[in-house]
Amino acid sequence: MTTQAKVKPSFEAIAWRAMRYSGILLIPLAWFHVYLQDVIVGVHAIDIDYVALRLDMVAWVVYDMALLAFAFAHGMYGLRQVSFEFIHGERARRNVSLLILGLWLVVSLIGAVALIGGARPELISH
Repeated sequence: MTTQAKVKPSFEAIAWRAMRYSGILLIPLAWFHVYLQDVIVGVHAIDIDYVALRLDMVAWVVYDMALLAFAFAHGMYGLRQVSFEFIHGERARRNVSLLILGLWLVVSLIGAVALIGGARPELISH
C-alpha cells in the first residue's frame, strides 16, 4: 500500500504543471497552424486579403490568440529558467521573473490588440 504525501503547492509547482498542460494543447495548435498555412493554403497564396478574411472570423482570432499566448508563455518560461542558471540571488531572480512577466504581458497584449484589430487591405496601396 502506498501513501501520497501532501505537498504544499508552490509557484514553481503550479508553473511546471501549467507548462505541461499548455504544452499538450500547444502541439496540435502549432501543427494545425503549419499544416493549414503551408500545406492547404500555401505560403504563396497568403496575402493581405487572406489575412483580413481570416481575422474577420472570431474563431480564428481566438485560435491565433491561444497559439500566441501558449507559445510565447513557453518561450518566456524557458528564458526564465535559463536566466536562473546565471542569477543566484533570490532578490535578483524575483526581479528578473517580474521583468519577464511584464514583457510577456505587454507583448501578448500588443498581439491580442493586433489580432482583434484585424487587417485592413484598403490601407495597402497596390
